[in-house]
Amino acid sequence: MLAVSENLLKNLKTKNGVCLMYIDGAWVPASDGGVRELINPSNGEVVARVAEGTKQDAQSAIAAARRAFDDGPWRDTPAQDRAKLLFKLADKIEENAAELARLETLNNGKPVRETEYDVADAANCFRYYAGLATKPHGETFEVPAPSATMVVREPIGVCGQIIPWNYPLLMAAWKLAPALAAGNTCVLKPSELTPLTVLRLADFVDGLEFPKGVVNIVVGAGPIVGAAIAESSDVDKVAFTGGTKTGRSIMQAATGNLKKISLELGGKSPNIVFADADFDTAVDYALFGIFANAGQVCSAGSRLLLEDSIHDKFVKRLVERARQITVGDGFDETTEMGPLISKAHSQKVEDYIKTGIAEGAKLETGGGRPTGELGARGNFIEPTIFSNTKPDMRIVQEEIFGPVLVVQRFKDEAEAVKLANDTVYGLAGAVFTNDIAKAHRVIKKLRAGITWINTYHPTYNEAPWGGYKQSGIGRELGTHGYDQYTEVKQINVNLAVEPSGWFKDQTSGPSSDK
Repeated sequence: MLAVSENLLKNLKTKNGVCLMYIDGAWVPASDGGVRELINPSNGEVVARVAEGTKQDAQSAIAAARRAFDDGPWRDTPAQDRAKLLFKLADKIEENAAELARLETLNNGKPVRETEYDVADAANCFRYYAGLATKPHGETFEVPAPSATMVVREPIGVCGQIIPWNYPLLMAAWKLAPALAAGNTCVLKPSELTPLTVLRLADFVDGLEFPKGVVNIVVGAGPIVGAAIAESSDVDKVAFTGGTKTGRSIMQAATGNLKKISLELGGKSPNIVFADADFDTAVDYALFGIFANAGQVCSAGSRLLLEDSIHDKFVKRLVERARQITVGDGFDETTEMGPLISKAHSQKVEDYIKTGIAEGAKLETGGGRPTGELGARGNFIEPTIFSNTKPDMRIVQEEIFGPVLVVQRFKDEAEAVKLANDTVYGLAGAVFTNDIAKAHRVIKKLRAGITWINTYHPTYNEAPWGGYKQSGIGRELGTHGYDQYTEVKQINVNLAVEPSGWFKDQTSGPSSDK
């Protein structure tokens, strides 16, 4: 694994063996010399050493982005030229896809077959917004003569962007692509646990014609670097993806200068299966909905709602299939589910499993670490399923963010909807049934922003992503995601340039200079 690590790190910018940050078009260490060791979650080995940014580093990056927006050429760069750069950036991602996928697996732990999809999706995201940058973004209105009225969209300014560790490169694309397409400048903080692919992305940016200061990458802890971004009066917008608790802190910090915010937060999403659903398809997607990326997905189908008549049969088959999932190192081609991101996070998930047992839920399968070296060295937890749950249990109400599925049962459509909406979250949800009318009735009653019928998890750059209730504010992706990075300006033009006559003119004769 050491040889793999050294080979994948060779293209990152380093000094004395420490990966550097990218601020104002330059590769820099932390201002105080701080360094963080990155751990491979599959085996506990140190894979890299990275500069640990400070508040001063964040402020330097913000100042660079401020100059680049206020005094630099970026916001006045024609949309066609911004689009060309984003297309080139997408090409660089695609050209280096194999390296990026393996670098992501090294840092994040998820199987290569998953990171390959993430890298391809990141390239597609930049391409989508490159195309959108040149499309119409204004309106005109028929108003009483002699006026003409139009609305235009302009860049907000300096955008602070804070992303999580579960989809490092893809989340960077979701944030950077629309912001840059709209003409903003960015200060992006990747998770301090998984910055490697984002730093490689910065290397691609550095090799293109982006003006310095347009893209800045600062690695560091959330309470330090993230807080500095959220609090800064020189930041015009902050976009965050992560936990609801942190989202609240960012929202409070943003009140200092009433900066724009978009928050994509947690979820406890219901996956509803009716008795008339295609059985094998529903079982397959129930597994995929919770165990993809080891359940470390904000939109995971972490609550499985089963109609009474199929409950026992479904749980039995689900348990059989869950026990067949191959858990292991992401570089192993046979691996189907990788590790959790850190020891601290895996301990949190294990604590939830203990809580579920204490609450009286029935542990159908899993609940522990794999045996042998895999469980001893890596942050692995077996696919876990609870049945016999009650709506007020913590494992039913709180986001676990791991491979833990809780099963609920319902007697009819009305109860399914009631249980599904019995949560403070509203990010996602799904319905499995062969009755298309029932599917649409239920979907429309779910208080969630991302929904599926007879599938789970597919998402597209063209469609908006975000949730109801405590799952966030605003939307990412699609035209909605682009609009989140623009200000709306009304422009009224007088086509008859003459006095209005509103106030009576008491003077006589033409005006003259005195």
